[in-house]
Formats: sequence, structure tokens, C-alpha cells
Amino acid sequence: MSGTRILAAVEAVTWVAALVGAVVAGGGVYAWHLSDRQQRRLPPTQPPLVPESVATVLSVLRSSAVVVDSEDQVARASAPAYAMGLVRGNEISYPELGELVQLVRRDGQIRETEMLIGRSGLPPRTITARVAPLGSRLVLVLVEDRTRERRVEAVRRDFVANVSHELKTPVGAIKLLAEAVQDASDDPEAVERFAGRMMKESERLAHMVQQIIELSRLQGDEPLERPVRVPLDPVIETAIDTSAIDAEAKQVTVVRGGDTGLEIFGSHEPVTIAISNLIANAVTYSRPGSSVLVGIRSHESTVDIAVTDQGIGIPAEEMDRIFERFYRVDPARHRSTGGTGLGLSIVKHVAATHGGEVKVWSVEGQGSTFTLTLPRVIESEAHSGPTAGGTNDQEGQ
Repeated sequence: MSGTRILAAVEAVTWVAALVGAVVAGGGVYAWHLSDRQQRRLPPTQPPLVPESVATVLSVLRSSAVVVDSEDQVARASAPAYAMGLVRGNEISYPELGELVQLVRRDGQIRETEMLIGRSGLPPRTITARVAPLGSRLVLVLVEDRTRERRVEAVRRDFVANVSHELKTPVGAIKLLAEAVQDASDDPEAVERFAGRMMKESERLAHMVQQIIELSRLQGDEPLERPVRVPLDPVIETAIDTSAIDAEAKQVTVVRGGDTGLEIFGSHEPVTIAISNLIANAVTYSRPGSSVLVGIRSHESTVDIAVTDQGIGIPAEEMDRIFERFYRVDPARHRSTGGTGLGLSIVKHVAATHGGEVKVWSVEGQGSTFTLTLPRVIESEAHSGPTAGGTNDQEGQ
């Protein structure tokens, strides 16, 4: 009996131990699953500092855009901002803009200003900056590069000032000569002399006005919208004929040489005016009895029109200025030659708008060669045609 009880007790203990083991094992498995689930659970994410909608807008802006956080660190910047060099690392590159950001953060007022920025070794740039708060923590900086616009405005101001100054001379001369004619009404010889001078000044004035109009039409430096095939031989013939009377009066021979039968891409009238100005300039400053050579040379994709004279030449220190508007190498002679200082400016702009260039070689006292390079027609491209574009300036000598 006692043995049976002992056996029963052992079985009971064994059953309880098994039950406890099963419970412990089940608890362990449950704990493992719970731990695994917790480990797989993603940590809570913080909302982005710059909202996605704002980031999308910045990515399509043409302006340079920079978003700065409360620590003055760049939180976001557009591609143009990096291209302009506004951002270096995580900071705004220019202290002036950084100070503007701090002012806006301090009082929350939108600010807009124009400033000059630049780094050592690089030319300064003019920019307009608009800075505004973007929520409670961010500041938005929008920057536009106005350098080219300000440069164009300065050129136009100078052009108007120069035109006004240059027009005063012939207008004032005509007024004085008219008064002289009036005072010498009883002297036929004096009247004839003064009238001849009035005629010269009026012709010079008309020529200057015409060149100002031509230069104004080319002022924009815009490429030609629809360049066409222009036969070069008739253009050269017309340009030479334009200066025939002046050349004959000075006993200057104009000789045409080089390649023939070439065509260029461009516009007939501006090209004719440019070559006419080069030939007229060469005749004007050539010595009596000398020659002017107009040479044409073709290259693979361009044509060179070179006009060589045997005139006064250009001093080396003046070479960089001869394409400036109203600039003359010999100002003391311009009244006798009737020059306006605009002819080479017109040549420069014609070259620019046709995707070409104009170069000069000169030795003082020996003469000069001006070479106008323009795109030529290549038969394989004749039906497609290129797009023209470019820049330059002169009248000079």
C-alpha cells in the first residue's frame, strides 16, 4: 500500500514538473516572439525639416533658392544656388546674405535688396535677394543674378551720353556757320565758303544719324532668327562701289582678290553694311595714291573677308579700344575725315549677330588689316542652315 502511494506521489510530481516545464517553455517562446516583434517594429520617424511640397517648388524655380534653419545651416538649396556659389558646405557663402537672414529671423519682416557679391579673383556680380520667413523655424532666400542687366543698362546710358555729346558738335557748327552766312550776306565769296562748310557738317550729321540708327538695330546682340544664303560676290561689289567716289578723290585703288563664288549664312543688308564700313574706313585713312586690298579666303566652315590698307596704322596701346563706340585713333583728324567713331562698332555687332568675329592686325605708320569672319554655306548643310550667334565693336582709326 505504501509502495502504491509512493508511486502515485512520484507520478504526480512528474506531471507537475512536466506542466511547469511546458508553461516555462511556452512563456519563453512567447517572450521570444514578443521580443522579435518589438525589434522588427520601425522606430517613429520625424517629419522632414523642409516639407516635401516646398522642396518640390524649390526644385523647379529658376531663381537660386536657399532654405536656412534656425541654426543658420542650409537645410535645402536649389541647383542654381549651388551653381552660383551661394552655398559652401552647409552654410551660405556670403556674409551679407547671412546678415540679412538673421535680420529676417529676428523680426519676421520680408526684406528685398540689391547687392554686389564676389570672391577674390572673380569679378563682382550684382544680385537681388528676397529673404522671407518660411514657417517658425526656416528662412527662405531667393536670389536673382542681375549682372548682365545692369551691364546692359550701363552700356545704354553711356551710348545715349556719347550720342548726345557727338551730335552737339555738328549741330553747333551748323548754327555758327548759319550765323556767319547771315553776317556775311553782302560778301558772296564768304557766303559760298560758309555754305560749303555747312554742307559738309550737315552730311556728317546725316551720316552719324544713319550709323546710330544702324547700330541701334544691332544693339541687342541677338542671333539671327532665320539666316539665309547670301552670295558674297555681289555684297563685296556693292561695298566697293559705295566707297568708289571717295577712293577716286584720294586716288586710292581698291583691289578685290581671293576666292569667288562663296556664300555665307546671314542677312544681306547687315553684312553689306559691315563690309562697306571696313572698306570706307580703309579708304579714309589710306595715303593718297596707295591701295586697299579686299581679300576673300574660305575655310572649312567659315569665310574670312580681310580689308588691308596702307594708312596711318594703329598704336599698340590703342588696339583694345578701337571697337568702342565713338572712339577714334586720331581724334584730331576726325573732322577732316568725317569719321563718326561708329563704323567699327557696327562691324563688331554684325559679326556678333552672325556667329562670327572681327580681328585686327596693325603696325603704326604702315597700315592695318581688319578680318571679318562669317559662317559659310557648306553644300551638305545648305538645306538645313545653321543658327547664328556672337559679339564685338569699332570705328576707329
